[in-house]
Amino acid sequence: MAKPFLAPPPISFLAAEFTISNSTIHHLTVISNDQSKEKMKKTGTFSLAMNKTQEKLTIQSYYQKQKHTTLAMAEISTTARTSNFNNGSPIINLAPDHLFTILLLLPIESILSFAMTCKKFRHLASSNSLWESICRRDWGPIAVDALKSSFHGDKDHQLLPWIRLYKQVSQLDSVCCYKLSDPDSDLLLPSPRASHSLDFVSGCLVVFGGGCEGGRHVDDTWAAYVGNNSRRMLKWQKIHSGIPSGRFGHTCVPIDNYLVLFGGINDRGNRHSDTWVGQVAFHENVGISLSWRLLDVGSIAPAPRGAHAACCISNRKMVIHGGIGWNGVRLGDTWVLELSENLCFGTWHEIVSHSSPPARSGHSLTCIGGTRTILFGGRGLGYDVLNDIWLLDVSEDYSKWVQIFYELQNIPAGVSLPRVGHSATCILGGRLLIHGGEDSQRHRKDDFWVLDISAISLESVEPARLSSERLLANMWRRLKAKGYKPKSRSFHRACVDNSGRYLYVYGGMVDGVVDPAESYGLGFDGELFLVELVLQL
Repeated sequence: MAKPFLAPPPISFLAAEFTISNSTIHHLTVISNDQSKEKMKKTGTFSLAMNKTQEKLTIQSYYQKQKHTTLAMAEISTTARTSNFNNGSPIINLAPDHLFTILLLLPIESILSFAMTCKKFRHLASSNSLWESICRRDWGPIAVDALKSSFHGDKDHQLLPWIRLYKQVSQLDSVCCYKLSDPDSDLLLPSPRASHSLDFVSGCLVVFGGGCEGGRHVDDTWAAYVGNNSRRMLKWQKIHSGIPSGRFGHTCVPIDNYLVLFGGINDRGNRHSDTWVGQVAFHENVGISLSWRLLDVGSIAPAPRGAHAACCISNRKMVIHGGIGWNGVRLGDTWVLELSENLCFGTWHEIVSHSSPPARSGHSLTCIGGTRTILFGGRGLGYDVLNDIWLLDVSEDYSKWVQIFYELQNIPAGVSLPRVGHSATCILGGRLLIHGGEDSQRHRKDDFWVLDISAISLESVEPARLSSERLLANMWRRLKAKGYKPKSRSFHRACVDNSGRYLYVYGGMVDGVVDPAESYGLGFDGELFLVELVLQL
């Protein structure tokens, strides 16, 4: 049974102090029933000031969130309301539009606390328009607009129950799988492969490269337009470009309508260190076009490698970590590629941190919003399969790795064990959906897990040590899988559409019978399936 969503929060907002003169709010401080400095940090202090010339209200919000204090700012056009309130008037006398703006700067726990204060606040905090704005804030406008588009056939899609959606996303407990490929059909399909790239860009799925039977690389590119019908069989189109050269174990991340590809290994064992940019476009009459060009990055670049991990941050940066270099040496360095606004050139620089993840390959690196990324798993120097979690924040002021420690014996029964060759994708709500992979005995997996870093409170940039089973149970959650049952797999690839609700999984290594008289061996898979987050709308 799902836990109640409206759990009693640790603090509640009772009043506010503010100054009004000439019908303008000049200063507001929200206070709680606990006056300790520690609680005030969690509660937040808000300053409002009216610019009379521009007629804009500037709101600054300071509160402790995750590892460091963040500053949130918002500017809204507003009309000053006539008021005779004196200094220290209660917050209940604030105009609804002012309260609405303040609520959007609060964490969810504080909004729920605010709603429990009185009928007026409960009504305001239950507003569907407020919760749509909260979803836009926490999930991003692209995800919210994509969710609306997915209900294009429903005339009432503008009235989606946003508070119920938010609750279900936060309490997600199951997914449903759908098979999207049929090898017996007459449709053209990409050949079976693993260690390829799969990305969702410009409304299309794009597959490039990978490895296949015999240790050979694949040098083709395939694309399929998805549209609004996520569950239909896709029509694949082979892109004839000839570049980049064939490889596997490379990374490819989407940035706007572009793909940024780095590294990889070919079937002669050569490691690459080249960086490519591909522009993807869908034309209703002519289909999908993809044009690649080698990116000018100057003289500084990471060492050649494959089987590394990468992700996009801040919409114009790509982070890579680890991989396998020359002579099979596993790497542990971290690099950031900063791209120009028009993606015509880029600059690489290495992140050097006092503490950083050990060398590894076959791990995952996933952006969870802004400049924050999560690294999980992989195979280490001693070929051990890892289960450690690291947080990297590539901000303007500092870039530092922080390890989130936890002991396997303290994890509740059934929680995910170490794995390599898995996928870890940021889904709706900012959580990671981890699927598949293999353990140190090469036993492949078919499970689905949610890794929720927001379930823990990181009060500083020091290593976080978790021992509470309750915290670990909130951080790790195994999902029930309904519908089609895909094979256990590793070194597959996965990506989400713009809504974050639909995950596409393609290819990978699967168990296959090499000879009827022999035990199970290794096979390459060419299956595409959809993983849908189960939401009751």
